[in-house]
Amino acid sequence: MTRMGKHMNFNEERKKRIEYIEEILRRYLPAREGDQKIIMEAMEYSLMAGGKRLRPMLMLETYRLFGGKGKVIEPFMAAIEMIHTYSLVHDDLPAMDNDEYRRGRKTTHIVYGEDMGILAGDALLNYAFETACRAFDEEDADCASIGRALQILSRKSGIYGMIGGQVVDVKESGHAVSGEVLDFIYRLKTSALIEASMMTGAVLAGADQSAVRTVEEIAGKIGLAFQIQDDILDVTGTAETLGKPIHSDEKNEKTTYVTWKGIKKAGEDVASLTEEAVHELEGLPAGDGFLKELLVSLISREK
Repeated sequence: MTRMGKHMNFNEERKKRIEYIEEILRRYLPAREGDQKIIMEAMEYSLMAGGKRLRPMLMLETYRLFGGKGKVIEPFMAAIEMIHTYSLVHDDLPAMDNDEYRRGRKTTHIVYGEDMGILAGDALLNYAFETACRAFDEEDADCASIGRALQILSRKSGIYGMIGGQVVDVKESGHAVSGEVLDFIYRLKTSALIEASMMTGAVLAGADQSAVRTVEEIAGKIGLAFQIQDDILDVTGTAETLGKPIHSDEKNEKTTYVTWKGIKKAGEDVASLTEEAVHELEGLPAGDGFLKELLVSLISREK
């Protein structure tokens, strides 16, 4: 197969997976009913705004890599995207980044008001765990694996993971920070949820502890590479392509890998981290190649 043909095939396969993920998200969204239905509307507006669906995709592919075949993964796929979405909703708030656009359309708090923006984020986080717990109802449910997956999801999204990274990011805004602090922020704020995605997929498929640790290391490198690439795109991208304002890091006086190391070195780090992750991935059970292609595609992405 030619390089172009392979690239087109990967894009087609990714599109199929995105469609599958979005069908799952629609299925698990709460019905828009009751006196509180405005919050269901705000949740749906936020969750169904498009995007790469990277985290549930990584979860699914890791699950398949270790031989997972059942439906138990689906509630967790919906849950991880709800958690990611709530973090974006809160990140856009006036008290945080104060952004008006996300994925090419108005942010949740602009459409529904700041109060409902806060509550929509809260609702998505809570409903994510309510949704993940529905895995216990699946025919192929293994209670011990589901319990372990819930532990991973809660820790990686909480004060020892994503929220912890966000706290330090906010606390250190407005002045330069060291590379060590920046690395800490990125490993928690971005890498932790990607680690949760891949680790959950491995655990639910029955992978042993050693394999889960390897998956965590791979995901940590991919998460860091992903965030550094975001820093680069904030400088080199366009608002039209990204679907959100550019130069927001500069506006918020944030230290990034670009301001710390420069664009050239930041790009080299993205490539190096991805290469290391792919090398480690090749030591795991052989898949269909899609997961490797997905990781590599993160280097050249434009949004």
